[in-house]
Amino acid sequence: MFVLLLILIVTLLGLGFLNPIWWVAGTVLVFGFVHYGRGGAGGPGPGGDSGYREYRDYRDRQDRWDRRYNRQRRGRWVRQDRRDGEHHR
Repeated sequence: MFVLLLILIVTLLGLGFLNPIWWVAGTVLVFGFVHYGRGGAGGPGPGGDSGYREYRDYRDRQDRWDRRYNRQRRGRWVRQDRRDGEHHR
């Protein structure tokens, strides 16, 4: 499949000397191939689960941030709760 695509790209770019619209077609094909990669975006193959991997990385970073934030602020919250309790008596 890759070889056929490469031959098609070279042919389109070669035909561009006859009519510049073929250069545009070849350029669009190259852009699509580079942008979406072999196998398409989200398709099977290497990197097909990149959307889930990005989500999992985001979720892990968010969990680490939440744990760090809660740990740093826990003492402040406890002191604030004590102060609030003393004012209401």
